[in-house]
Amino acid sequence: GGNIAKNLSAFGNLLVRDGDGTDPAETARLLTECVEHARAGNGPALVHLTVPRLCSHSGPDNQRGYRTEDEIAADFSRDPLPKLRRHLVPRSLSVAEWRELEAEVQRDVDEGLRKARARPAPDPELVRRFVFEEPNAPATVGGLSLSEREALGGTEEADEDGEVIRFADAVRRTLRHELEVNPKVLVFGEDVGRKGGVHLVTEGLQRQFGDRRVFDTSLSEEGIIGRAVGMAIAGLMPVAEIQFRKYADPAAEQLNNCGTLRWRTANRFAAPIVVRMPGGHGKDVGDPWHSLSDEVRFAHSLGWQVLMPSNAADAVGLLRAAMRGGNPTIFFEHRSLLMTSAGSARYPGDDYVLPLGRANRLRAGDELTLVTWGAMVHRCLEAADRFPGRVDLLDLRTIAPWDRAGVLASVERTGKCMVVHEDTLTAGFGAEIAATVAKEVFWRLDAPVERVAVEDVPMPYHSVLLEAVLPDSDRIAERMDALLAM
Repeated sequence: GGNIAKNLSAFGNLLVRDGDGTDPAETARLLTECVEHARAGNGPALVHLTVPRLCSHSGPDNQRGYRTEDEIAADFSRDPLPKLRRHLVPRSLSVAEWRELEAEVQRDVDEGLRKARARPAPDPELVRRFVFEEPNAPATVGGLSLSEREALGGTEEADEDGEVIRFADAVRRTLRHELEVNPKVLVFGEDVGRKGGVHLVTEGLQRQFGDRRVFDTSLSEEGIIGRAVGMAIAGLMPVAEIQFRKYADPAAEQLNNCGTLRWRTANRFAAPIVVRMPGGHGKDVGDPWHSLSDEVRFAHSLGWQVLMPSNAADAVGLLRAAMRGGNPTIFFEHRSLLMTSAGSARYPGDDYVLPLGRANRLRAGDELTLVTWGAMVHRCLEAADRFPGRVDLLDLRTIAPWDRAGVLASVERTGKCMVVHEDTLTAGFGAEIAATVAKEVFWRLDAPVERVAVEDVPMPYHSVLLEAVLPDSDRIAERMDALLAM
């Protein structure tokens, strides 16, 4: 194969050294050079060392099935352990000292094996713990401490006299306040710093707080999330931006590993990062990349909270809850709400915090439960207002966790349920809600659970085509009318 050191040398500010990792003298020389380079303040350094893989890749693997005996023998001739002995004996160790070192290592390995075999089988109940943070049990390493979070406080009481602001302004004000009161908050992503983000949500924050706390990154979503995970493990509160929902896909492995970190380490480590992620259709335009919703992908990601605010006030309360919480969180900023009147609301205050997993009842009714979230809330409001007093409209606000109890209680009372969402119909999160309702309150249902969602096609460009696939208020009302008539 090729040598990645040649590619890495293209980075102008990175000292790259390439060598034989089986040669102790060469390895020590290269490492010393790079350490001294970094300690002198000359920038980062990278050492690329090659070593042979002496055994097969894994237990089931047999390298003799795809490698020749000569290739295997050549690798064994480069075994670094005999080279290390020749390097140390007799220069630094006697033969007797080397043999004692070998014996000590063998004893340690044998003892480790003995302890591993003696361990009892794990308690099956433990497998269900630590997917999320448990009450009064923060991770040993990672995130804000309980005392730090308690000092930040928060209230569910909204300031009713706050000025009406847009969704984007609400996010910016929340980020600004948290940067002011919590020195561990960092905000970063592509174009987040000098430009203020592609949607201008972070505009002005770098000028106020400096480029060490609000900064731009390279065009690497995997790198953005990986950096955030490391920062969170170090006890910081990173708020990373992915420019559009679709752009998160290259970071899938980092996102998955972040979500399961607490569970994989039995609560020893956690990385409670916040990932701001604009997405969904634009005001008058769509496309298969920038307009993707696909929030269900993150509902499937174990260990992640998924927040889907429909207005500026909820955006404040949910974002602040995530930034003062202990779990990794996707914060979805719908593109059609950022700078429009639909997403605007009164600013609820600098300490406003919303509990996650609690739906907001926007209309009260006793004949049909209508469940939705995100931008579809506003289309559902228009439709529900055509049936005064008949529709119980619930804005979930969060889909992980989701207000299971609230939805079921409403359906038990109304006997009918409709779910509306922007994600595609097949396997969208509405299917999970429908399955739960059908199982838990089946005998209280007077009609099948209805789902209204985007057809299983990519999001189109033209506004006419966009509206053809998006659920609009007329289509929602038509399906509601049919359901109410049953």
